[in-house]
Formats: sequence, C-alpha cells, structure tokens
Amino acid sequence: MLWTVLLALLVLLLLQTQLSVCLRELRTGGSSSPAYSSSSSSSSSSYNATQQRLPGAIIIGVRKGGTRALLEMLNLHPDVEVAKAEVHYFNVEEHFRRGLAWYRAQMPFTLPGQLTVEKTPGYFAAPQVPARIWDMNPAVRLLLIVRDPAERLVSDYTQVLHNRLTRHKPYQPLEELLLRKGHIDPGYKALQRSLYHQHLARWLEVFPREQIHVVDGDALIRDPFPELRKAERFLDLPPRISPNNFYYNTTKGFYCLLSAGHDKCLDESKGRPHAPLSTQAFKKLCRYFRKPNKLFFEMVGRSFSWC
Repeated sequence: MLWTVLLALLVLLLLQTQLSVCLRELRTGGSSSPAYSSSSSSSSSSYNATQQRLPGAIIIGVRKGGTRALLEMLNLHPDVEVAKAEVHYFNVEEHFRRGLAWYRAQMPFTLPGQLTVEKTPGYFAAPQVPARIWDMNPAVRLLLIVRDPAERLVSDYTQVLHNRLTRHKPYQPLEELLLRKGHIDPGYKALQRSLYHQHLARWLEVFPREQIHVVDGDALIRDPFPELRKAERFLDLPPRISPNNFYYNTTKGFYCLLSAGHDKCLDESKGRPHAPLSTQAFKKLCRYFRKPNKLFFEMVGRSFSWC
C-alpha cells in the first residue's frame, strides 16, 4: 500500500514538472512570435521605404570640368547615392518629353534621409534647363565645378578628337578650329562653353546665388579633401568624408578613392594627354578669356588662378 502511494506521488510530480515545462514553452513561444513579427515588419517597412527619388542635388557642369570626379567623391559619403550615368533629362527633348516619372526611374534607390545626386554637365550651357529644374524642385541644390577655361577648351577638343579617331573619322587640328585669320574665333563651340559668366547669368535669373555652389575643379584634382568638405557643408551633410579616403596614384598622376578597404580610380579617359596647341595660340586664348573670367569672378564673389 505504501509503495502504491509513493508511486502515485512520483507520477504526479513528473506530470507537474512536464506541465511546467509545457507552460514555459508556450509563454516563450508567445513572446518570441510578436518579436519576430515586429522584426519582419520592420524589415518590410525598411524595404518599402527604399525607393527611387528625384535628386536633391544636381551637378550641372561644366563639361570637362571634373564632374565625374566630383560625383564619385561625393558618393563616398554614406548619406549620398548617385545616378551612375548622365541622364540628360532637362537638356534633351526626347528625354524631357518622357516626364518626371521617367526621370525618377533613372535615379538610384535610396532610404529616407539619403541624398540623391545626379550629374549632367550639358545642363550648364543649355538655355532651357534652369527653368525646367526650378519647375521640378525650386529648392534643389546645384553644384557647378569649374576649371581654367582655356585648359577646359583643350580638354573638350581632346575628347571629341579621341571619339572621332576611335570611329576612324577625320577631325581638324585644334588650331584650325580655334583661330580665324590669326584671331580667336568666337563662334567655336568649345570656346563658347568656356564663357562661364554667360551661362551662369541665365541660372541666376532663376536660382538665388546661395543655391549654387561653385567647386574649384583645379583644386579638387590637386587636393580633393578641402573641396569635398565645402561640398558637404553646402549639401547639409554631416562630415563623413576624410583625407584617408584619398591617395595619390603616381602612375596615373591624380588622386584615387579609398572606401571600406577598396580603392577606385577614375577611368582611363581621365587625365588623357591634351591635343597639341602651340604656345602662341594658347597665349591668345588666355588673353581672350581675361575679361570673361573677370566677369565670372565678380558673379561668384571669388577668383581663381587661371591663365
């Protein structure tokens, strides 16, 4: 009889222990389920927040002024995402007719709080572009990177020459295009692109001066960090780019980028040797640009060490 009672008590004790384990598992399962659901919901919400947005900043020019370098350097910032290709939305009618939905679709995916940046250097000299960008977003921030206009012109010609030679097409020497009867030809298109004051005047008819940040392209090549710090401040970005993000590549002759242990140099077209131009013709070009440069300096409130 005693053994029977003891056996019954042992069975009850085992049943009680098993019941406690089951209840604890149920409670744990109940609390972990909502936590998983919350995590899943947060992940889903984060995914849904990632979307293509219209740019909050645009690099508008100048052509052959260092726009690609500036874009790649800004992309070092964790709060910046950039459109990888030049979009030419505001200056190419075929693209503009497709509307803002098409333009937005060319942008990278970003999270709320990140800044989308687009660059198309053809915007700066296109008369119709300032008003079109204003209509999209009157608060957009504009970056204009400039370099010595004479050097820019030679670089512009060099790119066109390279493209034509690649397609086995002839092209006139630079001096023949630049000079007419020994004088600078004001109708030469590459020269007109270097008349910064004329193009900037159109932008200032639409946008206030404080909404256009001028980047010194020559300084950006010599020492990138100070120019990037100024750009961060203009774009209201926290300072995240540091001197450690750059190193000088002696083989290429310019700075390359370092981020998360990976390095990146601009493609081989950057730093391409310039097409030949006689010293006499280059001096004439420099003299031609003196007055336009002075007007540009007055407009932007600063001067540059140009020829």
